[in-house]
Amino acid sequence: MFIYSVRASTVKMVGLILLLAVALAVVVFMGPSGSVSALSTATGVDYSGIKSGEDRLAFINGFGIEVDKDSEAEEIFRMPDNFDRVIIGYNELQKRQGLDLSKYANKRVTRFSYRVTNYDSEGEVYANLFVHRGKIVACDLSSADPSGFVIPLTMVDRAKLK
Repeated sequence: MFIYSVRASTVKMVGLILLLAVALAVVVFMGPSGSVSALSTATGVDYSGIKSGEDRLAFINGFGIEVDKDSEAEEIFRMPDNFDRVIIGYNELQKRQGLDLSKYANKRVTRFSYRVTNYDSEGEVYANLFVHRGKIVACDLSSADPSGFVIPLTMVDRAKLK
């Protein structure tokens, strides 16, 4: 028979070490500001600091995409608690660029859409930014055609830009 005893001070010390390890992991993976994911930092894309129309346009233009600023459409909505298969699929697209909509379930999000003027495609193409509290939580380039496309904004093929 084997008996092992643990003192209360040992349990407290192990708990403190585990708590510090978790805090360190959060700082390493989220960054000191807590607003940029590890993947976005690795790819050099900063999704935070989006406070004005100029900030949104500068973000989009940073990928070589030109938009008609007068075409801006704004829609405020609440992200659903439970994602259906369409939103789950869209979220998988967002995860490829370091974003995750599941963190924003039941949060108020604003979608800004702009008509793209320099993308080589049939029909209208739109750049969409989904913003929550000054941070882009999703972004894409999409065709207005029902059989069109949706591409992560950060992964647009520059060869398609005129």
